[in-house]
Amino acid sequence: MKRTVRTAVSALAVTGLALGLGACSEVAEKAAGQVDKSVNETYEVTYEVSGKGIESIDYHAGGGTAMEPKVESEKKPAAPWKKTVTLKGVMPPAVMPISLDPSDLTCKVVYQGKVIKEAKAEQAMAGGCVAVSPIVG
Repeated sequence: MKRTVRTAVSALAVTGLALGLGACSEVAEKAAGQVDKSVNETYEVTYEVSGKGIESIDYHAGGGTAMEPKVESEKKPAAPWKKTVTLKGVMPPAVMPISLDPSDLTCKVVYQGKVIKEAKAEQAMAGGCVAVSPIVG
């Protein structure tokens, strides 16, 4: 009798494990599909910078990879400055101004008409405006 119970319990455990792994593989496939979509989907953001004495503005313009985005620069731009770019997937939108007078410096990242990141004064110059990709978050 004990052997029959052990055999039945073992069979149930193996069946449960097989069903569990099947469910996990479905979840993994769905997750992989979401990652693929996130990596390949594009989105537009607008960078805005205002203030006096702006020396340069560095920003992610869509080139490179998500982990190593290409940074483009504009030297001595007229303020207020605005640039719309198309980024891909998980690439973070980022704009980093440098100013001789950061007291009135402001940077923004705008997505679909909403400000998703804003920084002012020293904070704008120290870290710029770096947001999480709206595709993932």
